[in-house]
Amino acid sequence: QVQLVESGGGSVQAGDSLKLSCVVSGPTSDFGEMDWLRTRPGKDRELVSRVYWDGGSPYYINSVKGRFDISRDNARNTVYLQMNNLKPEDTAVYQCAVRTMKSLGYDYLGQGTRVTVSS
Repeated sequence: QVQLVESGGGSVQAGDSLKLSCVVSGPTSDFGEMDWLRTRPGKDRELVSRVYWDGGSPYYINSVKGRFDISRDNARNTVYLQMNNLKPEDTAVYQCAVRTMKSLGYDYLGQGTRVTVSS
């Protein structure tokens, strides 16, 4: 059984940094990609960043390019989202999600971690 557990959220000032972690437990052999999603107040959930499990260039939405960095630590089964120069519009609940190679949608979702950025 796969579980995803996020951590690292918090309340910060604009310009600060946070590093989110998503620890994966369970088998990962059929993972296709892992995404960081966010739901901002009053907005739909959106894809922020993606890392492909078999390698390849990561994906970022335009609004975070140059500020966020997604990375993997295979030894720790953890995916990180380093968020720099945070802006109030980055305020959201951030979740990690996994799509396996056999699926079109997400097979696993974490519970989320809240990020609040004050101006």
